[in-house]
Amino acid sequence: MSMTQQAAPAVTTPPASGPQQTDGRTAERPLAIRLLARPEIGVFLGALAVWVFFLVAAPPVRDGDSMANILYQSSTIGIMALPVALLMIGGEFDLSAGVGVITSALTAAMLSYQLTTNVWVGVIAALIVSLAVGFFNGWLLVRTGLPSFLVTLGTFLILQGVNLAVTKLVTGNVATDDISDMDGFNQAKKVFASSFGVGGVQVKITVVWWLVFAAIATWVLLRTKYGNWIFAVGGNKESARAVGVPVTFTKISLFMLVGFGAWFVGMHQLFSFNTVQSGEGVGQELIYIAAAVIGGCLLTGGAGSAIGPVFGAFMFGMVQQGIVYAGWNPDWFKAFLGVMLLGATLINLWVSRAATRR
Repeated sequence: MSMTQQAAPAVTTPPASGPQQTDGRTAERPLAIRLLARPEIGVFLGALAVWVFFLVAAPPVRDGDSMANILYQSSTIGIMALPVALLMIGGEFDLSAGVGVITSALTAAMLSYQLTTNVWVGVIAALIVSLAVGFFNGWLLVRTGLPSFLVTLGTFLILQGVNLAVTKLVTGNVATDDISDMDGFNQAKKVFASSFGVGGVQVKITVVWWLVFAAIATWVLLRTKYGNWIFAVGGNKESARAVGVPVTFTKISLFMLVGFGAWFVGMHQLFSFNTVQSGEGVGQELIYIAAAVIGGCLLTGGAGSAIGPVFGAFMFGMVQQGIVYAGWNPDWFKAFLGVMLLGATLINLWVSRAATRR
């Protein structure tokens, strides 16, 4: 008898029910970890700690007028720290920003006074000069491929010498003449250096401009194509160029934004004090860069935010005025800032690494 064997049909067994395995790269991270990954969270916590510290150590800080003064000092740093931060996210930094502020103010003051014209003529001329300085820095950078450190260090030295030499040549002094009695001065002062009352406290207009500029910069970074370009050229400019990002335009425009910030702060100084000392501004560029670094912007570029430098500038203003209100020796101010800079940088590094590990 012959028998034929038939293969048994395959039986498909459904997978056992149980918890599904997910790839850790695609799993949704907890909210706390996502917040820690934000570049501005570390500096926010640091600013909060500094504020609480001085509330305890310096009781005058609790007064409304004192806080308005702290915000004012923060705003004069913060307005410049914003474009400096955008430039750093784009992979560059500008050592001429501090003296650029004085160049702008000197240009407006001397043109207005020497030509005996409306001060707005000097204001517009100063804007053109500031944008031209920014354009020159950006153009020279992209044309030569030199590091921004060298390019802007050269500009810093040029502007520092020109500020002093031209001011002495034109005015016969190291400071400009008083322009407070000239046409258009009061109108310009309202825009750049006025105050307004809030609950019986006088607040400088620069605080409002600071917050407005921060909101605009945040929107640009997070909601526009130009913001994507900034992050792209800061991360890897060759890769960015390969995918169609206009690297040259982005770099030059970022330097021109720094020029715009220098113009605005320069106009504030001019219309606050009616005159400008030609030797000022040296060292301020480091304050602007430090505020951006404390705010979470990397020196290597490609990372950062516009909100972080706001808190960074607030920390500077808080320390600068808090030391005075506490009655401490102001000679320790720079040392305190150095410790704060190192501490904030280490905290930001720890927070980013902790978020990455999770």
